[in-house]
Amino acid sequence: MLSFLAPAADVAAHGPVNPWVALAYLVAGVFFILALRGLSSPATSRAGNRNGMIGMAIAVITTLVTHDIANIVEIGIAIFLGGIVGVTIARKIAMTAMPELVAGFHSLVGLAAVLVGWAAYLNPGAFGLLAGDGISAVSKVEMGLGIAIGAITFSGSVIAFAKLSGKMSGSPILLPGRHVINLGVLGAIIVLTALFALAGPADTLPLIVAVTVLAFLIGFLLIIPIGGADMPVVVSMLNSYSGWAAAAMGFTLGNTAMIITGALVGSSGAILSYIMCRAMNRSFISVIAGGFGADDSGGGSGEPREQRPYKQGSAADAAYMLEQAEKVIIIPGYGMAVAQAQHALREMADLLEERGVEVKYAIHPVAGRMPGHMNVLLAEASVEYDKVFELEDINSEFAQADVAFIIGANDVVNPAAKTDKSSPIYGMPVFDVDKAKQVFFIKRSMGGVGYAGVDNDVFYMDQTMMLLSDAKKMVEEIVKALD
Repeated sequence: MLSFLAPAADVAAHGPVNPWVALAYLVAGVFFILALRGLSSPATSRAGNRNGMIGMAIAVITTLVTHDIANIVEIGIAIFLGGIVGVTIARKIAMTAMPELVAGFHSLVGLAAVLVGWAAYLNPGAFGLLAGDGISAVSKVEMGLGIAIGAITFSGSVIAFAKLSGKMSGSPILLPGRHVINLGVLGAIIVLTALFALAGPADTLPLIVAVTVLAFLIGFLLIIPIGGADMPVVVSMLNSYSGWAAAAMGFTLGNTAMIITGALVGSSGAILSYIMCRAMNRSFISVIAGGFGADDSGGGSGEPREQRPYKQGSAADAAYMLEQAEKVIIIPGYGMAVAQAQHALREMADLLEERGVEVKYAIHPVAGRMPGHMNVLLAEASVEYDKVFELEDINSEFAQADVAFIIGANDVVNPAAKTDKSSPIYGMPVFDVDKAKQVFFIKRSMGGVGYAGVDNDVFYMDQTMMLLSDAKKMVEEIVKALD
């Protein structure tokens, strides 16, 4: 009845699809769609997470019940141990480490796709892939694509993890002739996959090994040229890759749930990457091609260009001027996440609103190091959603703002993005904080620069007062002064 949900090749390889299994997978797919719909807004994100968990539970239970499992006890133990690891990480991981955690999880999805593909290659009979003397050509193409995409996802995610965690420089690493190398390696993977599909059983091993090795290599080569300012796009892009890897393995295994889930994750990740590229004035093609448009001479040095005069203030100074303001716009960034200052910030905003000050929050699409990082932190601090605005909705209001309160942000308020063509963030839309009457800029010291590695002219503007301290400590002192 519902066998149309499975591809014809899968029906041929694995036999007719049980209609109840297809129905269960269809219901799981509906829950996954509802999960994506819920995750589109902070207000419905909890419901979205619940729907995703329900859908995954239906898919996993259906697969276990309806398939011949070699050892259900071993699988149960593996699921239990994986659950223990997941719960432990969820409880212990700090919000500041969420971006690299996501990158790490993406790498595991990619590696799982590679391992499943190799398991299917080494034991095709167990996967229902035998056709005549060997694996069918269609199954080989599915297997090759799944392994290649999974390997790219794994190695690319490892580099993203290293950059996000500070184990590798966030500056672009530009290899000579990298575009030619990347295109050559990708072309070789495509050609080898075609040869693998057409080769006889005795000739396939060297080809699939070569595809795997080259795919691991291209994952590294695609991500190392991408600078820190573009890392949030990389995270969403790798999320898309992990989805396509899962979908490809779904075709190999003849599993409709994996195909549906992988396609949803892959397409939604690609759409999110495209939206973020548009918000950053970046070319989607150049980012997924590994910084194709990057300037070899660009990039920050990692140190301020020169010592320039600036004005330093205290918490008491900031409290007095904030009380006198009519409109305050707060721009949070990764430094707020590091200091866990969101609760103190909300308390400061509450005190200002009690005194009749209008307070709004401005969120840049790439604030933090992954999409939605700042939104999650503010929601954790119970900041009302209607006070949080995206860049395009609030940027015009800085000209009417008495105070732009920057806490832990840097690159997203750097005017070099608009004026300096050699800057790695050139072309990225930034907040027009220079139009505000007064700017308070909280950062630990003047000795560091932003994640992209470039100095910020906002530090030295006449209306800027630098509040040099840990973000949480400084905001708490401002709260005491307001009290």
